[in-house]
Amino acid sequence: MDSAEIFPIARIYNDFDEKFGVPRQSGLAPSVRSVVVFEKPYRSREALRGIDGYSHLWLIWHFSECDGKAWSPTVRPPRLGGNRRMGVFATRSPFRPNRLGLSSVKLEGVEHTADKGDVLIVSGADLMNGTPIFDVKPYVAYSDSHPEAVSGFADYFSDYSLSVSCPDELISKLCESKRGGLIEMLRCDPRPSYQNDPDRVYAVVYAGFEVKFTVSEKELTVTDIKKK
Repeated sequence: MDSAEIFPIARIYNDFDEKFGVPRQSGLAPSVRSVVVFEKPYRSREALRGIDGYSHLWLIWHFSECDGKAWSPTVRPPRLGGNRRMGVFATRSPFRPNRLGLSSVKLEGVEHTADKGDVLIVSGADLMNGTPIFDVKPYVAYSDSHPEAVSGFADYFSDYSLSVSCPDELISKLCESKRGGLIEMLRCDPRPSYQNDPDRVYAVVYAGFEVKFTVSEKELTVTDIKKK
């Protein structure tokens, strides 16, 4: 078989330190900011010339948390309850022959830093903190946008958001810039679809805090927030 070597050119840094809680698609938590930091050989201002003319970018990245796990021709998508199998190439499952992820993010700006060179500030990423990135490409609206597109079984699960209730004394433990991202992340319902026990207490880590919550019907209630 022919093979090709690829290697990380950058890493992304944000408040998602654990896989549980990361939005399942990009753009679902637009208040969450991430920083794309290039590896030293690629910290070139020239390499980013013109990128600030784009509003959105494609990130091609590595499902690094799945290293060492075998790929499967069929997978159980979480939104199908974990019971129905679909072909891996009909899903965005990480258990693929090549562990490549693809995400569309909004470019909020290019920032120059003294120690890391020029970095990209993006929003709406669905990547864990520290995820390796293989490439960055501009999103081109006239060719990349297809409003008429049909999304298979995913069309039936596009609206699964929850209402979120979080007492002021709890949400105030986070700095104001982090609160919107937390609510958006919880609204996306991080639970697997097969878990519907209203008495179960879930815990997710976000921005250095452990956030505990319960879910009944379509309402999520935050019960505790404490420093991790």
